[in-house]
Amino acid sequence: MRLLLTSDTHLPTRARSLPEALLAAVDEADAVIHAGDWVDEATLDLLESRSRRLIGVYGNNDGPGLRRRLPEVAYAELEGVHFGVVHETGASAGRERRCAARFPEVDVLVFGHSHIPWDTTAERLRLLNPGSPTDRRRQPFCSFMTLTVADGQVYDVTLHPLPPRH
Repeated sequence: MRLLLTSDTHLPTRARSLPEALLAAVDEADAVIHAGDWVDEATLDLLESRSRRLIGVYGNNDGPGLRRRLPEVAYAELEGVHFGVVHETGASAGRERRCAARFPEVDVLVFGHSHIPWDTTAERLRLLNPGSPTDRRRQPFCSFMTLTVADGQVYDVTLHPLPPRH
């Protein structure tokens, strides 16, 4: 099963539209995980219409409409891998320990908020942040992630840098 991970799309405040490379990857994915800060419901509608399966949460910049439609934390079992999705995990110092304690039944925790790509493992928990496809902040590029899950394992975690937007 091919997964696409994204977060912090911030439309239309950080960009007018999602990058074409991201949308092409959405079309190829078996499931899309969005870790919050959509900002507008049109982005949720778009990803719902293009995704085979969409798993998403709301973030701190998401208003009442998105909060009515999305949970603060989402869980999904995909090909034997237990995923958790949340927008904020707090400061980077101690993140692995805090998240392992908060999500004891999760194999992979997808999170956002910082716009900083992240891939670490703590004990049995893998933490992934795909960055942002529209707002690189202090990062060298905007980004999203893809990975494959099969037989209870995670394979081929790939960070995809996006070209600069003009």
